[in-house]
Amino acid sequence: MQNYSVSVTSDTPAPYRQIRIPLSDGTILHARLWLPQTPLAEKVPLVLEWIPYRQSDGTALADSMMHGYFAESGIAAARVDIRGSGNSDGLLHDEYLRQEQDDACEVIAWLAAQDWCNGNVGLIGISWGGFAALQIAARKPPALKAIITACSTDNRYTDDVHFMGGALLSDGMQWGNGLFAQLGRPADPAHVGECWRDIWMNRLEGIEEPPLSRWMAHMEQDEFWKHGSVCENYDDIDCAVWAVGGWVDGYTDPILRLMENLSCPKKALIGPWTHMYPTWGQPGPKIGFMQECMRWWRQWLMGEDTGIMEEPMLRLWLGKDPEPDTSAPRIGGRWICLPSWPPQAPDQVLHARDRTFAETPGETEESILIDSPLSLGTWGGEWCPLDGGGNGPEFAGDARSDDGMSVCFQTRPLKESFFLVGIPVLKVRLSFEGPRALIVLRLNEVLPDGTSGRVTFALRRLKRPAGVAPGESFEAEIPMKGVAHEFSRGNRLRLALSTSYWPMAWPEPALNAVTVAPGTLAFHLPGLPPETLHEQPEYGPPVHACPVPSETLSSGSVCREVITDLASGEVRLVSKSKRPTWRIDGLTISGTGGHSYVVMPRDGSSARARFEGTQAFRRGDWNVRTETCSDVFWEDGKLVLEARYVAFEGDDKVFEKTWHKAFTY
Repeated sequence: MQNYSVSVTSDTPAPYRQIRIPLSDGTILHARLWLPQTPLAEKVPLVLEWIPYRQSDGTALADSMMHGYFAESGIAAARVDIRGSGNSDGLLHDEYLRQEQDDACEVIAWLAAQDWCNGNVGLIGISWGGFAALQIAARKPPALKAIITACSTDNRYTDDVHFMGGALLSDGMQWGNGLFAQLGRPADPAHVGECWRDIWMNRLEGIEEPPLSRWMAHMEQDEFWKHGSVCENYDDIDCAVWAVGGWVDGYTDPILRLMENLSCPKKALIGPWTHMYPTWGQPGPKIGFMQECMRWWRQWLMGEDTGIMEEPMLRLWLGKDPEPDTSAPRIGGRWICLPSWPPQAPDQVLHARDRTFAETPGETEESILIDSPLSLGTWGGEWCPLDGGGNGPEFAGDARSDDGMSVCFQTRPLKESFFLVGIPVLKVRLSFEGPRALIVLRLNEVLPDGTSGRVTFALRRLKRPAGVAPGESFEAEIPMKGVAHEFSRGNRLRLALSTSYWPMAWPEPALNAVTVAPGTLAFHLPGLPPETLHEQPEYGPPVHACPVPSETLSSGSVCREVITDLASGEVRLVSKSKRPTWRIDGLTISGTGGHSYVVMPRDGSSARARFEGTQAFRRGDWNVRTETCSDVFWEDGKLVLEARYVAFEGDDKVFEKTWHKAFTY
């Protein structure tokens, strides 16, 4: 497996300037603009990134590496802090609000009208920025000709950090506290002057409620989640779309759906990565993504024929020989290419024969009760490893201990390689007594030494169909996350079934056992499509522009541990981090973070979670700090959120507010 180190294109950062963009309601947005020193034409296109993460400090290093590269390549680039973030005016209340999209359409028109611009604008973004690119594209601003959307979704309920298969995700709670902290971050006096304090207090006092509270008020898919979900009408998007992601990331199924449903020019790239651009991809090989971006921009923003649209629609990494590790997993493999999605490949269907798999149904148990200890899942990692800049051991580890607490079906050692390309689907009859039940599917590759590496998985919070009584069985069809993988000769496929995957998925308070009828089990595995191309793309080495100067004053640290009290049975997973203290443009930034989960293995109502964070900013005598804390737990049959926000100027507390909310789950 070839894995390049990332190289820098020049010795000095690409020059930029800070600009202010006026909106029609008087709001001023702050932005960073890179204009090319050697433009490709008299007037050039612009690539825009639209996120709330503080372009003057928070993302300044990454921005200079990517947008600086675009400027060095001859086009313009801009990073705008959305309303209420960074040094921009206004208030930020939540993700993906209509106001945010209205503002973006205005900004695109304003930038396209500048005298150096050829009138063509592209949007690029990862995570929030990738969501925004899709949502803004659906608004059809005339100047927007193409987008690159990375690690994003077309459906904010089914495939986002908040829920998976209807199950409440701990990653979403972590992110909820993280966004909560961002709502009250101060503007920088170096950019806004003496009015910084008025802006800061306005933001603090404008925090109506924690974002997590809004999300937990909508536990089912409804109009709240449909807003910003482009799957509601794919035809709203008519500009060119390049969708990018990684199989380890949480956001790969949306890429496959976009390729199936968009009618505009489209392409997809899914590599062996988690939540990051392919330039810096982990755990698989990095690629020359910046060069590919420039081919895309020149095609759609400058009218050049770069050949990119003659290449196959989908480039997918076919994984092989996974080496699970919570900190540094590895996976081999190679690229495959497909002309369209979904592929026309026949399924291989596996049936239960006792606890093994066979190609035809055989003798097996009449029913199997699945009632997993709630501590199952501590080796499962996080739903989206390293999301939000995490640096802990967040990947899935060796699954054999979780497999030991699950009901498993597995093949005999494979006599030849087995290829899986697409979305596995389990069909089975099952029943349960409680009002809802959680079932978890994990497809693992098991090595001869017993190592069990997770290849894909599914969470499904089950609800009985209308007319089905408690304890009465019904047919369930459960799709897993899509994947492209080659199971090696001599290894086994193992399907592990459980009713817990803690703490990734929030547990049911009680009555969560599920009974399955293994004689009805049919596991559908799509194979390698006949139209697959195996030519390896000629990606160059990963490169980026020189980052702006910064200084690390102290290194960070992270600790993630599982603690079991053998006397009481209580299990805790605790993650604590101290972020590096660093200085950029005279501003010193530091902070801490942490989350913890507690559960008694046989009592779902005992589940508790806490998310904490601090952030501090110092510039000379200017010194401010914020602290946030969010607790989630069961109380009287309801899910409760308690949240607290505190702000300090020097040693003086200048703001404090708490919230207590209860929700039906």
